[in-house]
Amino acid sequence: MRREVSARIDIAVHADTALVFQIAAARQPGIDLDESLRFELDGRGILARELSARHGGRIHVLNCPAGKLRAGYRATVTGAAEPEPISDYDLALYLRPSRYAESDRLLAYAAAEFGLGIGDSTTANRVSAWVGRRIRYVTGSSGPSDGAVETLLSGAGVCRDFSHLVVALLRAVGVPARVAAVYAPGCVPMDFHSVAEAYIDGAWRVFDPTGLAPRPSLVRIATGRDATDIAFLDNHGGDITLRGLRVTALVDGALPRDDRTGLVSIG
Repeated sequence: MRREVSARIDIAVHADTALVFQIAAARQPGIDLDESLRFELDGRGILARELSARHGGRIHVLNCPAGKLRAGYRATVTGAAEPEPISDYDLALYLRPSRYAESDRLLAYAAAEFGLGIGDSTTANRVSAWVGRRIRYVTGSSGPSDGAVETLLSGAGVCRDFSHLVVALLRAVGVPARVAAVYAPGCVPMDFHSVAEAYIDGAWRVFDPTGLAPRPSLVRIATGRDATDIAFLDNHGGDITLRGLRVTALVDGALPRDDRTGLVSIG
């Protein structure tokens, strides 16, 4: 499958700062990337330092003085990602509660609703489908510090809230789970998208309770415990204002069909 993805971010930098971007597609065996990434400050190119992140992700760090900053990324993505090597460390890490996926606060609730210790696709599908029914997708309904518990109580959220709740509930019933930031062809509204992944039958499988985009078309950007690890932008030091964000993601041809009960991996 051939996918075309892009992102443009416009930022007003009011004081010297360090900015951390995660907008480039992950480098994965089996995936070919023809890409460009450029940062411009007041119309002039400015260099960023690339750091390798977990699961093929890439972080770009920019020491930026005050001015008008534009980040532009574009990639043609072809191929299919090879299965990711599984480490015992990852399985242990993604069973632990984290800042926005507070599985320890949902242990009794998850056990009563879904049972315990059954790490199969049926359980993961039940959790994802339950979250999809229970939570309403409402733009602007959650804040940046809201976690899975707030989402459950409010009954509304956006994609990151859906994925946090799925991940927290899966961890609570003993299934290693994590979140991924993706480019999502077919997603409406188009934006950076967040989905959940669960360790099922020896591989990481993707679950999207929002149903906003077909899973076979997704392009991985970043992977981690929760939104702390996958944010497209972090600011360290200075004052900034996000002036504009435009994300596109297209497939060559028709969007693939997605059987919501089937096992799918990103890539």
